[in-house]
Amino acid sequence: MKTNKLLDEEKAIEDNIEALEPISEIKRKKIENILEQARKNKSISLRISSYDLEKLKEKAQNEGIPYQTLINSILHKYITNQLYDKDQIFKSFKLLTET
Repeated sequence: MKTNKLLDEEKAIEDNIEALEPISEIKRKKIENILEQARKNKSISLRISSYDLEKLKEKAQNEGIPYQTLINSILHKYITNQLYDKDQIFKSFKLLTET
């Protein structure tokens, strides 16, 4: 027979259950909507060179993640302005420190 062990977070919830309060229906619906939007993925077809795909797969394997996840992460960072060109940062830093 398999026993389920609780995670530390689950234990903390059980230990403090009487202090928790239910949220309003409006807040619950907002949270559910946010979660639903976050779960929505769309399949696309993408043409990419064999070389680039192999390099992506190598980098993904080195990171220990599927290559599709790596591609998705890169795209997300790009559209949210979180993807930075390391060489450009070094060049900018060099220019700033030369004066």
